[in-house]
Amino acid sequence: SSGINAEYGENEQNLFANPAADPRKMRRIIAEDPEWSLATVPRLIDICVKHIVNNFADNPLLDELKPKHKEKVLEALATDLPLKITAPLVSDEGYWKRCCKSRWTVCDIDQYGNSWKRMFFERNMGDLIENFVPESTDIAEISETLELSKDFIKRLRIRQLLPQIKDVSTGVPQGEDEISDQGSDTGTDDSLDHFDFGPIINKLPNLVELSVTYGVRNCGMNFEWSLFEFTQKDCSLLAKAVKACRHLQVLRLQRCQIEDEKARLIISHLLDHPGLKVLDLSHNRIGDKTGRAVGKLLSVNKILEEVNLCDNNIRAEGASAIAFSLKKNHTLRTLNLKLNRVGDEGGRNICQALMQTKTLLHIDLSSNGLGEHVAANLAEVLSHNQSLEHIVISCNKLGVAGGRVLQEGLENNKVLKTFDLRLTEISQQSEHSIMNVIKSNKERNNPALTV
Repeated sequence: SSGINAEYGENEQNLFANPAADPRKMRRIIAEDPEWSLATVPRLIDICVKHIVNNFADNPLLDELKPKHKEKVLEALATDLPLKITAPLVSDEGYWKRCCKSRWTVCDIDQYGNSWKRMFFERNMGDLIENFVPESTDIAEISETLELSKDFIKRLRIRQLLPQIKDVSTGVPQGEDEISDQGSDTGTDDSLDHFDFGPIINKLPNLVELSVTYGVRNCGMNFEWSLFEFTQKDCSLLAKAVKACRHLQVLRLQRCQIEDEKARLIISHLLDHPGLKVLDLSHNRIGDKTGRAVGKLLSVNKILEEVNLCDNNIRAEGASAIAFSLKKNHTLRTLNLKLNRVGDEGGRNICQALMQTKTLLHIDLSSNGLGEHVAANLAEVLSHNQSLEHIVISCNKLGVAGGRVLQEGLENNKVLKTFDLRLTEISQQSEHSIMNVIKSNKERNNPALTV
């Protein structure tokens, strides 16, 4: 008992020294919610903002809010809300930026006038058109979206157009009889028609650029030439739509398998167009007939600034027709005839036209089968023309003698800034001398380069 008493006395001394060690003197509070804290109670403003965001589709409330509260709502709004709600109500660029980045991986705002809202509406309309299947897809969605987007679309870039779906049993497009009463107007019975731009172009008051490729992307093992066919009906409808769009400034029809007859039909509808500044028919199958049509267009059009006929089949006749009209044209700034077959005869005629034109700034004659004789004509141009700033004549067999002639012709030229002579078989000495003259011209026109 003496030992027990001694131990008890020792414990009493410890409890006296440290009162917290005595459970009898401690009060413990056990909360029902261990995570509860006064600091986490949301403010009334935050609750209201959350309620507005969650019910925005049914009751869109934005303009009535104070700026700081409006900003919070816009930051929390979902990017998949219906366009009929957000299009007329939301102008905040931050919201449309989130919409774009949530939908597309690559977003280059510089191509859309630094406007995220414009980017969203242009690319959204482009996606709808690219995935539209004639006679199968309901046009109602495009029509509804068009009404909401028309004020924001300035450019349409269509990278593919899907044809009608063929009926496997008959081999003709669905919705058509095997024998068409309109065969003479719209092409053969097997031709597959695409999206008609007429109804939408008329409803886009701000559209200035239309870029279309008739073909199918990523078709894989389902490849058929008919998927890349630009039919006569397509051509007729597009030509009428472009003619009706009087405010259109840029028309690009690249990689569409366009032939002479169809290209001439399109150009005939552009002869009296009041706004067209750029015509791009590159990477097609056009030849001399289209060259003559372009020549006529250059003769009558007073505002055209750029013509791109790259990678076609234009020969001397077509190039000569363009050159003849170029002498009388006073608005064209850029002419691209790269990857054609103009040859020496066509090249000489173009050089004669360059002796008279005073407005052309850029010309590309690369890969056209030009020889030493054209180099002599071009040298004369270099010594007299005071407007050309950029010349591309690469991948032509100008030869060593042609290089010396060009070097002599460039001695008194003070305006040429770029002269592409790659793969022309000229000597290194001539190329070095020519590049020194080009460098001097650049420094003369831009003194900042000498600093």
